[in-house]
Amino acid sequence: MAIRQVRTIGDDILRKECKPVKEITPRIAELIEDMFETMYEANGVGLAAPQVGVLKQIVVMDVDDGNQYVLINPEIIEQSGSQTGQEAA
Repeated sequence: MAIRQVRTIGDDILRKECKPVKEITPRIAELIEDMFETMYEANGVGLAAPQVGVLKQIVVMDVDDGNQYVLINPEIIEQSGSQTGQEAA
């Protein structure tokens, strides 16, 4: 596993369209492990693949229920509310 560089606002890669994951390969599994390690190193609770420079539709999360979650090709089907300010603040 490896800690990857986290991209921040202003990085062009964050505005690009991500490609769906067609198959869970060893390379994708390694990316997911790296994403969790990177997220924990940054004291985060969630991280998307573009935030580590990979244009794939993958999100990892660790919330207060004691479980780790991996979302592959997630789709937003409904939304409500809004938030302003820094994420995870």
